Amino acid sequence: MENCCNHKLKSRSEDEKKYFKTRLKTIEGQVRGIANMIDEDRYCNDILIQLLAINKSIKCISNDLLKSHMNSCVVDKIKNDDLSVIDEVMELIRRIES
Repeated sequence: MENCCNHKLKSRSEDEKKYFKTRLKTIEGQVRGIANMIDEDRYCNDILIQLLAINKSIKCISNDLLKSHMNSCVVDKIKNDDLSVIDEVMELIRRIES
């Protein structure tokens, strides 16, 4: 699926949208919390621990989104004989690892 500007689109269920939006709002709250910690001159170690928690949250949502992508977009393209998706996924994995 593509829109008028040739950007690829992916339809998601309301449950899936709710799940990802809830996770992102949690991360957003964590970031605001760290900003407050900086304003409060909190100890570096405490801030770093919170940053690590955000990194873990981002990695978790990234893995969930990758799994969804593989189970839907990638499978659909392969079923339609569009093997260019393999190069797309390989580039994505390269970016994730770097």
